[in-house]
Amino acid sequence: MAKNKNNQAIWSTRVKKQASKLFQKIGSSIDIDKKLYKEDIDGSIAHVEMLFKQKIISFKIKNKITYGLNKIEKEIFKKNFEFNNKYEDIHMNIEKRLFEIIGDEAGYIHTGRSRNDQVITDLKIWLRKANKEIDKNLNNLIKTILKLSEKNIQTIMPGFTHLKNAQPISFAHYLMSYVEMFKRDKNRFFYNLESLSENPLGVAALAGTSFNIDRNFTSKKLGFKNPTNNSIDTVADRDFVLDFLYSSSVCSMHISRIAEELIIWNSDAFNLINLSDKIVTGSSIMPQKKNPDLLEFLRGKTGTSYGNLFSMLTILKGLPLSYFKDLQDDKEIVFNSHENLKNCILILNEVLKNLNPNKQNMLALANSGYTTATDFADYLVKNHSMPFRKAYQITAAVVNYAERKNKKLDQLSINELRNIEPKLTIDVLKIFDLKNSVNSKKSYGGTSFDNIKKMIMKYKKV
Repeated sequence: MAKNKNNQAIWSTRVKKQASKLFQKIGSSIDIDKKLYKEDIDGSIAHVEMLFKQKIISFKIKNKITYGLNKIEKEIFKKNFEFNNKYEDIHMNIEKRLFEIIGDEAGYIHTGRSRNDQVITDLKIWLRKANKEIDKNLNNLIKTILKLSEKNIQTIMPGFTHLKNAQPISFAHYLMSYVEMFKRDKNRFFYNLESLSENPLGVAALAGTSFNIDRNFTSKKLGFKNPTNNSIDTVADRDFVLDFLYSSSVCSMHISRIAEELIIWNSDAFNLINLSDKIVTGSSIMPQKKNPDLLEFLRGKTGTSYGNLFSMLTILKGLPLSYFKDLQDDKEIVFNSHENLKNCILILNEVLKNLNPNKQNMLALANSGYTTATDFADYLVKNHSMPFRKAYQITAAVVNYAERKNKKLDQLSINELRNIEPKLTIDVLKIFDLKNSVNSKKSYGGTSFDNIKKMIMKYKKV
């Protein structure tokens, strides 16, 4: 390995002319991948320790390289390290500095590996941490939802289909539906760890290496389960990146859906929730306005998540095997999606901590739109041995009558109901009570108060 003299690029012996400034600017990724400095240094230390173990380098060289790398890590951490676009990426910037610290022996650091396997190793280690961080943030979000649910078990609201009043439900039951969604999101990020469990280090550029390396050793050192099986596949694919981007997109979609609903419910037309002044903004011209900007931010950022996923899919779709510079963009995409999702989870958590339901408005809306009609149909089936379709027709006739009289179902008298179905008895009137309606849905997963309490307790234990 030649000395890195006069601030020349590593490959300057072969490539005689210096790259143009535009080429350096476009080709450089250091402003993005410097985020991987810790992972890159950890990977390099594991690599040189393996080289020593396999008697490929001496104890002295191993120690000098390790010393230099640890020094560089401290410099970067203390912001005393100069990153240079001339050296393209984090790997070459670190290697260049290593030459400055320990001299020619720095050249042994790249024995038996390539930047191709090096960068994938770094990114996989980083993504392991990112998946775990998202999981932790989702845990905190779920805890917040559970607390809000616990306070609102008996808060009755309309459940909607097609944004039309459908059946009365508990507000807590609505909130718990998102616990289920975010639980599945957590599972997706957990499953991603499996695709991140194989160690790329040691496959070199694409064919492996002739050096007698021990990839199991570096796997253990870096927290991988085992080495990857095929060197070409290792450097060529980024499906583990797609896994993360897909998981992020689905989670962003769930965040967007609840944001959309809360925006609607915060509107003057619905007025079902109040948002604290901590999480709203004002208008530049209309003094009376309080706008749910944070929720709109959450809804909008979902587009960024989707865009990143499709960007990566598009990059990969036409690439022959094995490595191409196109793949350099994976890191910017991943970092952006991670930061985006992390912020969105934290923001939603803050919104839910500063949200209160307008209970009276919820109750009033639940009592409009004939939301207990299904309960009446079920009553006819259970108490009068009636096929459901016949019960449906009678119920529709009752609703039509109430609509003509401009009455709610619970305002109808027993005589009015008997005019439509003579078999009815006085006990039918309790069917139209909203609380009874909600509490009657005792089937597993239903909105009854007992069901909700059990689910809250179940997830609080987890």
